[in-house]
Amino acid sequence: MVENGHQQPPAPAPPPPTVQQPLGAARGPAFPPAEQLLQLNYCIHSNPSWAQTAILAFQHYIVMLGSIVMIASILVPQMGGSHGDKARVIQVLLFMSGINTLLQALCGTRLPTVMGPSFAYMLAVLSIINDFRDEDFPSEHERFLHTMRAIQGSLIISSFINMLLGFSRAWGEFTKLLSPLIVVPYVCVVGLGLFGRGFPQLATCVELGLPMLVFLVVFQQYMKHLHPSAHPVLERFALLFCIGLVWAFAAILTAAGAYNNVREITKQSCRTDRSFLISSAPWIKIPYPFQWGTPIFRASHVFGMMGAALVTTVESTGTFIAASRFAGATPPPAHVLSRSIGLQGVGQLLDGIFGSIVGTNASVENVGLLALTHVGSRRVVQISTVFMFFFAIFGKFGAFFASIPLPIFAAIYCVLYGLVAAVGVTFIQFTNNNSMRNIYIMGLALFLGISIPQYFVMNTNGGSGHGPVHTGGGWFNDILNTIFASGPMVALIIGTLLDNTLDAHNTHDERGVPWWAPFQHKKGDSRNDEFYSFPIRISDRIPTRFL
Repeated sequence: MVENGHQQPPAPAPPPPTVQQPLGAARGPAFPPAEQLLQLNYCIHSNPSWAQTAILAFQHYIVMLGSIVMIASILVPQMGGSHGDKARVIQVLLFMSGINTLLQALCGTRLPTVMGPSFAYMLAVLSIINDFRDEDFPSEHERFLHTMRAIQGSLIISSFINMLLGFSRAWGEFTKLLSPLIVVPYVCVVGLGLFGRGFPQLATCVELGLPMLVFLVVFQQYMKHLHPSAHPVLERFALLFCIGLVWAFAAILTAAGAYNNVREITKQSCRTDRSFLISSAPWIKIPYPFQWGTPIFRASHVFGMMGAALVTTVESTGTFIAASRFAGATPPPAHVLSRSIGLQGVGQLLDGIFGSIVGTNASVENVGLLALTHVGSRRVVQISTVFMFFFAIFGKFGAFFASIPLPIFAAIYCVLYGLVAAVGVTFIQFTNNNSMRNIYIMGLALFLGISIPQYFVMNTNGGSGHGPVHTGGGWFNDILNTIFASGPMVALIIGTLLDNTLDAHNTHDERGVPWWAPFQHKKGDSRNDEFYSFPIRISDRIPTRFL
């Protein structure tokens, strides 16, 4: 070839193909789904130092104490009980909470969940109280004892509902119908459905409740960033600091006479000396079986308690799912939920035998405390039972902490219930967020899970327990009024029904089933045994059909 000096320049390279970015991808980072929360300081298997464990365990005891005092303060006076009777009821509730918590932490879900008294039994108990309201008794104390014996009998019989659902594995088979799409409104309502125990209760003494709420947020979230050494202390123990500060403020106001000329309801909410627990509680009292007398069994009372037992099954399951997220564990498998509900039935049987005023379920506020402290250690909750047993037996010491004004607890619940509600939202990452079908189901289940129970609560006579379902059959009324007054129950019914019938087969992936299903089987995920297996030696002594 001969060069002619007129070489053509190379052709320009074609521009690279334009890649269509997803909407918003160029405007900020995208966060992939995460099965476990990455900001936990201690998960279910890891443990703080023994000193920190003891303080955190005491914190769990303080948090669950509010519900115990609230339930006893509502029910015991209506039963004709005195301040001494209320103190003994609080001791029994504490003692049984310790037993049931230990049962669940060792042999049940194995999650760091505290088992406390359940408000789901309130309507059934109020119905029993109303049945004896017009009867003549030699004294109010005799009426209290008679009512307690009737409650005992109802708790004993209704406990077999949970045992049957759990040990037959029926409940575990039902939970296999769940999906992340159902879990979102279900767990959200576990927290949101308790809003009545938050700011409305706080507002009964706003000068105590509002500072407690503000201090807790400021101390625990803002002040921990002032110095690196303050971060772990305030993050884990700010709750105790705030309780001590506001409680001392309440004592100063009481001593200064700020509540001498106010309404009686304000005195009960604000004063630190209106519980009368310290003066009436015994120094030492060990709860024992049938301490109120022989249980009374009446069919009309049992049905209402059965409805409450079913509600606690649903509410505890939602709380266990939330606890697994805050503890850094996988969602509890079906067989674990079955055995935990079966043991909850055993716990309710013991509640009836020892003379508790209500049955127990998983404490939502204590699960919120896992999130607040970033500590999901199982050992912390196990150690908390030591405080429950100690203060249940040594009544004077327990009465001292039980005299904390309830608006202080209500301010704490505003934060803790909100955390549990929010963790339900995190399960949406495993579904198709842009599916109109999913949006419809989540929205309807969430709204009706709040709206329907609110209707039942607003139309229920708090003194008699009569709800909007008021037919000639009292047992039928008690069951329906109890079931539909529970937000998690309503949300679960609506979500499960819609998700499994509305084009379920063609939307298998967008419902999040491929992610959820492996966790529901014992061998479906290798981590199931790591988190939920029995302690050493226990598994060798239990028949395999229950494992």
